[in-house]
Amino acid sequence: MLLAWIALGLAALPALFGLLNLWLLPRLRSPGGEREGLVSILIPARDEAANIEACLRAALASRGVAVEAVVMDDASRDGTGEIVARLAEADPRIRLVQAPPLPPDWTGKVHACARLAEAARGTHLLFIDADVRLAPEAAAAMLAHGRAHRIAMLSGVPRQLIGSLGEALTVPAINLLLLGYLPAVGRAFTRRADLAAACGQLILCDRAVYEAVGGHGAVRHVLHDGLALARRFRAEGHRTEVVDGAPLATCRMYGGFAESWAGFMKNAREGMATPLGLPVWTVLLSGAHLWPWALLPAPPAIAAILLMFALRAAITWRAREPWWTVPLHPLTVLVALAIQWVALIRWLLGRPAGWKGRAYPATKAA
Repeated sequence: MLLAWIALGLAALPALFGLLNLWLLPRLRSPGGEREGLVSILIPARDEAANIEACLRAALASRGVAVEAVVMDDASRDGTGEIVARLAEADPRIRLVQAPPLPPDWTGKVHACARLAEAARGTHLLFIDADVRLAPEAAAAMLAHGRAHRIAMLSGVPRQLIGSLGEALTVPAINLLLLGYLPAVGRAFTRRADLAAACGQLILCDRAVYEAVGGHGAVRHVLHDGLALARRFRAEGHRTEVVDGAPLATCRMYGGFAESWAGFMKNAREGMATPLGLPVWTVLLSGAHLWPWALLPAPPAIAAILLMFALRAAITWRAREPWWTVPLHPLTVLVALAIQWVALIRWLLGRPAGWKGRAYPATKAA
């Protein structure tokens, strides 16, 4: 019975955080009118032929602020550059730049983002992935919110489009961890760098501040660029904030379980998968989301299970994720922990982290 009460306590923690964070998470409104300035929408692209045209068409449908779209073709082998060049002929707001060779001290996406920032002409830099589809008001709404609240870096988790069981077992963990376990969900009033958060799929930076803190060059060795950049901004005394990204953009990150597993594992060592942190996270997550099933029919275990499903349903509603993923919640937590432990073991064995044909030494991934 004691273990059941402990499990209920561990379940109450994210439920309390989740309730508070769902209330705190700001939902941006369309500002109306036309904003001053130019937003440079910057898209690193490596083998993104299946995504890049839809991404660009959505970006160029932005309204409320002038935009340009700059795509860096990072040694694509699938015709990505040719697609962008064709679209650029019809719309002068599109520019294609080719990535220079990757220096030894950089990771691929971070290097592409740094070079994109150099090529940009805008007062603000909106970094998005090629699988992101911006809403028409997204750029203007983020710009207006940042200016109104003096926030140098804004980010949000786009609405995640989930089309397979493998994605349902992995992708929902993003919002669960952000809303259920991060105090104050990355709001600007939490000035500490260790409470910063960001999603690399959708980041708006004030260009002057971005350059002053060193931009992506200051975090050149990481794979999880969004989190590292937010911490860098805060360490230099600037405000960052996470907003509700579901109304601002959509994204289908991966196409199945194998791709999802590899994608999440590449970032794990820069998140939970550390020798000191992961045992703590294992107790927090398994104690709240998995132990109660083994402790049935104890009433505290039943209460813990109901609490966790209520939290997951609330997050799913706010994030606009598919409802059919909610019953899979315990398996999603189990898979998330498995990814973290495999990533940690690989690091301890000296195995490299990698993505899209590039491998990075284990020391760099750490």
